[in-house]
Amino acid sequence: MDELLAALTDWSGRLSGLLWGNGLTLGVLLGMGLYLTLRMGLVQVRGFRHSLALISGAYNRPEHEGQISHFQALSTALSATVGTGNIAGVATAISLGGPGALFWMWVTAFFGMATKFTECTLALRFRRIGPDGEVAGGPMYTLLRGLHMKKTATAFAAFALVASFGIGNMVQSNSVVDGLGYLFPGVREYAWFAGTVIALLVALVILGGVTRIARVASAIVPFMALLYISAALLVLANHLDAIPAAFATILEHALNPWAVGGAAVGEAMRWGVARGLFSNEAGLGSSPMAHAAARTNEPVREGLVAMMEPFIDTLVICSMTGLVIVVTGAYQTEDASLVGAALTAHAFQGTLGTAGAAVVGIGLSLFAFSTIIAWSYYGDRSAFFLFGERAVQPYRVLYSFLVLVGAAVPLQLVWNIADITNLLMALPNLLSLALLAGLVQKMKNRYFSRPYRK
Repeated sequence: MDELLAALTDWSGRLSGLLWGNGLTLGVLLGMGLYLTLRMGLVQVRGFRHSLALISGAYNRPEHEGQISHFQALSTALSATVGTGNIAGVATAISLGGPGALFWMWVTAFFGMATKFTECTLALRFRRIGPDGEVAGGPMYTLLRGLHMKKTATAFAAFALVASFGIGNMVQSNSVVDGLGYLFPGVREYAWFAGTVIALLVALVILGGVTRIARVASAIVPFMALLYISAALLVLANHLDAIPAAFATILEHALNPWAVGGAAVGEAMRWGVARGLFSNEAGLGSSPMAHAAARTNEPVREGLVAMMEPFIDTLVICSMTGLVIVVTGAYQTEDASLVGAALTAHAFQGTLGTAGAAVVGIGLSLFAFSTIIAWSYYGDRSAFFLFGERAVQPYRVLYSFLVLVGAAVPLQLVWNIADITNLLMALPNLLSLALLAGLVQKMKNRYFSRPYRK
């Protein structure tokens, strides 16, 4: 059995590396963002102020259809995207691609804002609202109701269901234990007990459906983001004079092959784009399922709210992590054990002492927990699409149990499967974006042509 698992881990690792590590995959994902940026007329710039007004509640309409507010939809989607990628993913990108990787994460996020706008506008346009007011939406409904591609819609839902158990669940519960391990090293010896507690907390949230998930997410997300950003700003304030040089280093490593070598620039691009896409999930088709539940009859309105995800996730939170690692010089360490979250903890600890490591530990735990509860909704919408209402509660129970399993078992095989299914989710979603971009463009133009956009 051990030999079989080892062989599966090795095979899936090579397949995952092939899928995510080649220029074609990254080019398609980034290229779609560039195409949609141009097709939507730089909506991420022109619609930025209006999206802030929407999030603040200025355009809330209680009489509209839906289950949660704009802010709650954004918080739920951010719960899934703001996760281990913001702490461990950025550090990994800089470790393997150099400081220039951070620049390519910024590029990915900027184009990703247009992708999020498009895929979430479509999710609202083609969502399904049941007789009881419960909403189901996402790329599977866009493919089914917008393009009449039932088999492709079914494939997306199946891949999303599998991915929810991996990247959304077991990987994250393991990361919660990891984060707690920074604060209390003994936790790792009692991983099963920690996993049981986490699983019970997750069950208490997700068995209440999207309304309870949204309430918890809208409480956790602002708190954890402010805590982490405040600590990062404190580190940066202590290295104020190093910030201009840090930006110069990032830009040089990203764009100047004569100074750092063409291979180094290529690695920066590869790891920056890959980790950026992994962190903000633009084009993967996951967050449209959360945004589809928003209380609005204006699809474009929720698309504008959704495009703030890559901005907050990557351009704000990931930038904080990356700048702390660069200004403190932590990325230059020769200690091979300092990779991923450990490198980020090392960077914070160098300035803030044990409190810095504590912030990383708490941040990692909260980020991962919020990802678990948000991805449960993505999985249960996929289960609903595939098997109907009867499958939703059994799915939630199984999902809660696997949180316990994930906290205590080695996860490389799960990581590999999650990476593969994530990309397989993206393919049908990108197809729908390419075919329906013209429709979204017309909807956007019609919305912005109205004087007050009421």
